[in-house]
Amino acid sequence: MIEFVRNVRLWFVPEEVRQEGRTPDYRFSLANERTFLAWLRTALALIGGGFAVDQFLPDLRWAWRVGLALALLASGVLCSLRAVNHWVRCERAMRRGDDLPVSRFPALLGIAVAVVAVAMVVVVLVGWEG
Repeated sequence: MIEFVRNVRLWFVPEEVRQEGRTPDYRFSLANERTFLAWLRTALALIGGGFAVDQFLPDLRWAWRVGLALALLASGVLCSLRAVNHWVRCERAMRRGDDLPVSRFPALLGIAVAVVAVAMVVVVLVGWEG
């Protein structure tokens, strides 16, 4: 937990990350940044999907619509926070010469998206009214 709090602080003072270890090959830092941006695109897509479910499926039962929309919105929020945390952790690991950090988050996000997709399939097969 203490490490996470330290990482959150580093989100806002990235110059402190540069003080650790040695500067890695810039190509690795740029690849880390591209990965960060890919996570942000994923977060934006999830957030957009949440708004789309809420706005474009008005005939869907309120509980289903709100549940699916909130699941997508929450996944987007978590994905965006995870993106910046992962960027900091990877940058620090590269500077220290450590192995890159592993994460269960991609698997959890994949499962969450799959659950929402299955719920949407059920909604489509059963019908929106009901």
